[in-house]
Amino acid sequence: MSLPELHTNGSTAPRSLAAENFAQCPLPITGHDTVQLGHGSGGKMTGDLISKLFLWAFENPVLARLDDSAVVSLGDSRLAISTDSFVVDPIFFPGGDIGELAVYGTVNDVAMSGALPVYISLAFILEEGLPLADLKRIVESIRRAAARANVTVVTGDTKVLNHGKGDKIFINTTGIGILEHDYDLSSRNLRPGDQLILSGGLAEHGMAILSRREGLEFETPIRSDTAPLIDLAQITLDVGGDDVRAMRDATRGGLAAVANEFAVASGIGIRLYESEIPVKPPVAGACEFLGFDPLHVANEGKMVVAAAGERAAEILEAIRKHPLGADAAIIGAVTSENAGMVSMQTRIGGWRIVDMMVGEQLPRIC
Repeated sequence: MSLPELHTNGSTAPRSLAAENFAQCPLPITGHDTVQLGHGSGGKMTGDLISKLFLWAFENPVLARLDDSAVVSLGDSRLAISTDSFVVDPIFFPGGDIGELAVYGTVNDVAMSGALPVYISLAFILEEGLPLADLKRIVESIRRAAARANVTVVTGDTKVLNHGKGDKIFINTTGIGILEHDYDLSSRNLRPGDQLILSGGLAEHGMAILSRREGLEFETPIRSDTAPLIDLAQITLDVGGDDVRAMRDATRGGLAAVANEFAVASGIGIRLYESEIPVKPPVAGACEFLGFDPLHVANEGKMVVAAAGERAAEILEAIRKHPLGADAAIIGAVTSENAGMVSMQTRIGGWRIVDMMVGEQLPRIC
């Protein structure tokens, strides 16, 4: 099989994907001969898989940006497109379910490019034996989430696997949004002097999933933070304009993954301040009890904003006026030192390196 190759210079020379040509690909990926759960973690193994196989095969300037959405031009319009698949286990969890997670996860990726999401697709992969009552509950959840996000479901697909060949239900979604401005938001845009804003407390989604999966009960129940970030993103742009360098929702890999992606893509260093990073006490306690670092735990309703230092306080004030941004804080700064590296000043004044996870801390989290 061969696919057309897109180059930045516009040529379309074919690149064969025949087995013998994979010798040109810098495999093996992280030393494994088979796909591992860690390849879907959002950490270093995922990055290796993307850069060493997918980017190698499908190289083009839009894909190479590796932002949450692809921004493309169509006539006089600029569109943002993002696709995602949801395999979360369990499918119902404190604070949400796989249906609303699928909608919010995709519209949030579109919103992080600064676009206004308008359409979404749904593809269901169902396992034989899934109770129709569960499917109905999920579909109703999707309907409510789509209405809250103000997006319309315009196409879809349904496949059914034999019993035992799947795990109840998987959902794939694709979202399309319209950019009504000329701002260029990208993880490659950060500059020394910029500051990082986090819209709220970390690790709530990951700890909610873990508690339900493992049957854990905490004194204060932990609920997923899954929510649409469209309004927060629009508020941020309305106030900050082109002084907003990048926005990213901190899903798989958590804040640590986002900060490291920013640092590497922009060739800058990032300093985080632990005392400024919001984590609700019950979540912090659960993370400490179970040995999880909240910086690495997934979120589904939090975003990280990189903005010009002189505008960050103004943007923060606007974000805090929205219910989903009430606990927002400036949590770090961009520096020209230690390019590609993220460090954090601890509460006791020391410094430590914040690296991206290699593999999977919590599999099937979204």
